Amino acid sequence: MHVVILAEFAGPSGGAEKVAVESARGLAEAGLEVTFIQGVEGPADPLLDHPRLRRVALELPDVWSRPALTAATAGIWHRAAAERLASALDGLPTRPDCLHLHQWTRSLSPSVFPLLLGTGAPVVVTLHDYFLACPNGVYYRFDRGEPCALRPLSTPCLTAPCDAKSRAHKLVRVARTAALRRAAGRNRLHLVHVCDATLARMGPMLAEFAASHHRIDNPVSVVRGEPAEPARGDAIAYVGRMTAEKGADLVAEAARAAGLPAFFIGSGPLEESLRGRPGIELLGWRSPAEVQAILRARARAVAAPSRWLETGPLTVYEALAAGIPVVASDRSGAAEKVRHGETGFVVPPEPAALTEAFRALRDDARVGALGRAAHARYWSAPLTVAAHCEALAALYARVRQRGLCAAQQPEQRDAADRIPTGAAAAECTGAARL
Repeated sequence: MHVVILAEFAGPSGGAEKVAVESARGLAEAGLEVTFIQGVEGPADPLLDHPRLRRVALELPDVWSRPALTAATAGIWHRAAAERLASALDGLPTRPDCLHLHQWTRSLSPSVFPLLLGTGAPVVVTLHDYFLACPNGVYYRFDRGEPCALRPLSTPCLTAPCDAKSRAHKLVRVARTAALRRAAGRNRLHLVHVCDATLARMGPMLAEFAASHHRIDNPVSVVRGEPAEPARGDAIAYVGRMTAEKGADLVAEAARAAGLPAFFIGSGPLEESLRGRPGIELLGWRSPAEVQAILRARARAVAAPSRWLETGPLTVYEALAAGIPVVASDRSGAAEKVRHGETGFVVPPEPAALTEAFRALRDDARVGALGRAAHARYWSAPLTVAAHCEALAALYARVRQRGLCAAQQPEQRDAADRIPTGAAAAECTGAARL
């Protein structure tokens, strides 16, 4: 089977890119022929160096690096991106059996959807965010500091000043979302959800799409080792971009109230406001290996108190795999992997709730028990790259086989598509479900 994976970047600059790259490598190692098409020009991760994996660079500019008017036009409909992608697909030595899109907002734009859907191969899209439905991509009211409750592209949505940047950005993003809906039309998309919460939440948002919904966890590339000893740690850890919607400020406030220091790995808009606060240490961005080493040496727990409806932050899974307790927001999809009071705490992203959880983490015996339970529970069903790719391969085989069956018997439909329950063998009858 030949699978084409499309992403904006070929380096792990974020969670979505990391998933795209690691899954491409994992699928190649599993015996599939893989083509990785990179939208934005830039370096490639060494993981993409494999005999069964070819990389094609479209060498498009990142939309955020372009002048405002050009960026807006390309963001809504980037004709050159579609042309370059068409040329890249035409130049492949074998026809793709499946096309898997991870990102499209930074260089590709909605213009690539008619092209992908016109190939005749099944089109799979992993929903790392809400861009397929929501103009600002995170279904969050930046003007209010809370999750959105509006129907995307409804009149209240169109008039809401919710964008993180400006009303002008909101208008461009609304136009892009409208263009996407026209481009996708009633063609079938196979949508992969990375957590149960987005599967339940986004189904109604995407009702006008002819979509099949599937549920596959993100992969976690952590090698199993001895559990960490978080009771020896000296601080609460925060890993990621320091923004209000991700709750970086909440960690600083709650840690101070609980009498614990906190360290931050990453950077972002809140960095300067956190710098110099008593008990706060800013470590900047570090390599994945450095992050793991620092967490194992110093973290009593990893805090991920997102205010937005985050899909599946990998830092939560990586902490659990290492045997480090997690304090997760009850709005985050990753919270489904945390057992409250057993492997960490699931709390509202509010100062009082976080402070209470952090105070519980001052107890060495409790922290040690939480860490041991986190390690044992994670490795009882690990989210490995191999398991992720096995689920993907089963999905590709199923949607490809169904496409062949539909071509032979167009009047038949598989109602089970819309009830994804896990990986299984694919048959034309639709008895197996994903």
